[in-house]
Amino acid sequence: MVFRSLLDRLWKKLGGWKEKLLSRAGKEVLLKAVIQAIPTYLMGVYKFPVDAISSAMARFWWGGKGEARGMHWLSWEKLCKPKCMGGMGFKDLAVFNDALLGRQVWRLIHFHVSLLSRVMKAKYYPNCDVLFASLGHSNSFSWRSI
Repeated sequence: MVFRSLLDRLWKKLGGWKEKLLSRAGKEVLLKAVIQAIPTYLMGVYKFPVDAISSAMARFWWGGKGEARGMHWLSWEKLCKPKCMGGMGFKDLAVFNDALLGRQVWRLIHFHVSLLSRVMKAKYYPNCDVLFASLGHSNSFSWRSI
């Protein structure tokens, strides 16, 4: 897996905390402020396998030890809803990843004189606009993600 080092880093952060010693509020702050912030830079460039990160966060939230799982009383999707709608307000990492990649497309459209935009246009869509570009054959992982 390409993102194995990032997942290992997240597991180390979660494993360093004893979930039995943290209150629900402490777990919430740890997940929101630390764990959801770590992959933000990479999510702005690559399409991420967010299922592994979400399952690790759910295991930590529900009190599983290491690879063991605790009882998951609610789905992770319900926990990602805003608090005013009955959720916990965790980020839906798949939607967040798509939003960050959409921002890259917006930059390619609006800053077409930037170095990145000129290189991408020359390599991947020389005869059209970024919105009408096709995937092609030999693409970088960044371009396939965008």
